[in-house]
Amino acid sequence: MTAVPQPTAHLRIARPSRDLAAAEEFWARGLGLSVVYRAEGGHAPGEHDLLMLGWPEASWHLELVHEQAAPVTPRPTEEDLLVVYLDGPVPDELLARLEAHGGKRVTSPNPYWNEWGATVEDPDGYRLVLCTRAWSNS
Repeated sequence: MTAVPQPTAHLRIARPSRDLAAAEEFWARGLGLSVVYRAEGGHAPGEHDLLMLGWPEASWHLELVHEQAAPVTPRPTEEDLLVVYLDGPVPDELLARLEAHGGKRVTSPNPYWNEWGATVEDPDGYRLVLCTRAWSNS
């Protein structure tokens, strides 16, 4: 029998990071994610530092890695988005907190995200969209 992914499967979004401390500032202190797991690798090839962030009740988490011996430079594009559906206005305090913790408010090339939310780049250049709409799969 072949296993197939189920709708309840946990999702991990993995990305390289230049600076895990700066990333933690943005994602934990800025957005409010919790540190789910942390590991320090070392300086040998193949050993990497790891930071996992998420909300404890969520079915996803963000994994950020940095290999000191051979760092991978993040190469995000304007369309590499992590979208959080707020189902309401984007609080000004949240945007200010994200900016105070290393985020940079940007305009999206997609007018949809400008109309329905706010886009903030994290310290590695990946984009977080805070959408005012509710998620609906219909």
